[in-house]
Amino acid sequence: GMPVAVDMKMASPSVIAGMLRRLFPSIWPLGPDKTIVDGAYDQPYSIPNYRVTGVAAPVSIPIGSWRSVGSSVNGFFHEGFMDEIAIAGKIDQVEMRKRLMAAYPSAVKVVEKVAAMAKWGEALPAGKARGMAFTLSFGSWVGEIVQVADTPAGIRIEKVWIAADVGTALDPGIIEAQLISAAIYGLSAAMGQEITFADGMVEQSNFHDFDAMRIFQCPVFEVAILENFHRMGGVGEVGTPPAAPALANAIFALTGKRIRTLPLSKTVAFA
Repeated sequence: GMPVAVDMKMASPSVIAGMLRRLFPSIWPLGPDKTIVDGAYDQPYSIPNYRVTGVAAPVSIPIGSWRSVGSSVNGFFHEGFMDEIAIAGKIDQVEMRKRLMAAYPSAVKVVEKVAAMAKWGEALPAGKARGMAFTLSFGSWVGEIVQVADTPAGIRIEKVWIAADVGTALDPGIIEAQLISAAIYGLSAAMGQEITFADGMVEQSNFHDFDAMRIFQCPVFEVAILENFHRMGGVGEVGTPPAAPALANAIFALTGKRIRTLPLSKTVAFA
């Protein structure tokens, strides 16, 4: 039931090359852009055969940085696939991660903490489900669990638990605010944000047609800040990568629908 080989390939335009050419045309990007594979090649999973390949795709649409950059989309693909592996192997998602992360104590403690906070494993009432995801990005280890409920108006995100090991927490209040805002950022994109094109132009112009999660949709958050790792990590973006996959994994647990495309609103409706 445990994975013995994972082979992943990402194709994406280079964020770094695109931004340098527009913002600093005198500086030419040298070498490969690791942001294409961030959030996948650097995860603390000890899988015997593990290969991640990045391909710089020549797409004509100019792109730039988005909160957590490569870890955002790759975190969604990677952690959704880890959930699929656990389901296929008939192993609890938390237990599988703990076993695969045994060589990384900081990661294990994060997974254990967020699972304890959410009381993972306890039976939920009918019409409710949870999903989890973990991403190491910008030097910080972050686990998130999302609880959803089936309502007449659509799927409601009820609560989100976040555990993050940042090494040294200089200002816990700011760290908590950053983690929550980053998760809301990721959940907003997962729920419905999309850029589309027509006749060579972007169709969206502002938040009236690229809306974010509203206050009435916002879940309750519970955050734990850990300081086990020996090196200080970032906090501004690290709450974003696990948000979308944790939500998608929760939706699978609720509906049996495995969604591999964003935004999730193309497949399900949200309250």
